[in-house]
Amino acid sequence: MKKVEAYINLPYNYIIHPVNDESGQYFYARILELDGCQSTGETFEEAYKNIKDAMKGWIETKLEAGYEVPLPIGYENFSGKFIVRIPKSLHYKLTVEAEQEGVSLNQYALYKLSK
Repeated sequence: MKKVEAYINLPYNYIIHPVNDESGQYFYARILELDGCQSTGETFEEAYKNIKDAMKGWIETKLEAGYEVPLPIGYENFSGKFIVRIPKSLHYKLTVEAEQEGVSLNQYALYKLSK
């Protein structure tokens, strides 16, 4: 993929949220996958329009410089499994707590992570 338009229409993750700081009230927008691609606007709609413009410029700059443009992160890219190394003492503690709750260690870990 080498054309800006091809990237613009991909399902990137837009993050837009209100900000109220010493500068005033506005909306801050960024594209999760495109590090440094950000913009602002006085309204949500303006921030969305501005981030689309910023995205176009960000992608153009990367392509012109010969860099790869990251593709969007989608749920299909995740298996739902990851491995974490923990101390033996924590493993023991979690196993005991899971047994007390009458659930598997995996179920208990999921419960603890989702809190």
